[in-house]
Amino acid sequence: MAKVSVVIPAHNEANRISDTIKGVQRIPEVSEILVIDDASTDGTAELAEQTGATVIRLSKNMGKGGALNAGVAKASGDIVALLDGDLGSSSSEARALILPVLHNTADMTIAQFPRAKKKGGFGLVKNLARSGIRYYAGLESNAPLSGQRVMTRQVLETVVPFASGYGVEVALTIKVARAGFRVLEVPTQMSHAETGRDLRGFMHRGKQFVHVARVLAGCFVQYGFNGFTSAKGCQK
Repeated sequence: MAKVSVVIPAHNEANRISDTIKGVQRIPEVSEILVIDDASTDGTAELAEQTGATVIRLSKNMGKGGALNAGVAKASGDIVALLDGDLGSSSSEARALILPVLHNTADMTIAQFPRAKKKGGFGLVKNLARSGIRYYAGLESNAPLSGQRVMTRQVLETVVPFASGYGVEVALTIKVARAGFRVLEVPTQMSHAETGRDLRGFMHRGKQFVHVARVLAGCFVQYGFNGFTSAKGCQK
């Protein structure tokens, strides 16, 4: 059977990292768990090691894209899963993403989350991401910002290095779909730390908007006005 590696970038996730790792440990197909500690100051790395993960410590904060690049460089699996550190026990739901790739019915899977329990933003970032993915990749995406993904080694080698900042997921989806790989969004019951309609939440979404816009500007430089005219490699 193909070896499955799980890569978890984490920055100051001490409250959830242990439960996230334990959830992944319940997935029988997983044989390697790597936590990339992105210069945390709250004991995230120590807790991850105590829970049984292999920890890669970054001496300075590299952001999500940089942490992912460090992690996948060490991952040895034929199939690689990318999971956020704040999933808690719901990380066990990643099995629903692993199986379609393991059984060769998709080249990359993306987790769809249930409806948020509290009000967040007004959909500006999500709509920008969806529009960009539709235009440049020919894919209708319901979860354009989801960081929970599983892919084959071939897909991984096609898309690295990952984009920096919060635009990493949008850039990844566009690259994968344009390369003709099969993309499948999978409904899950995953949950994570949600941001609300407060100053912290709006600041976070503001950064997301800027980073996604930056990725799409890069796509314009690379692909121009023509967008993507064939979606044969994509599944809704």
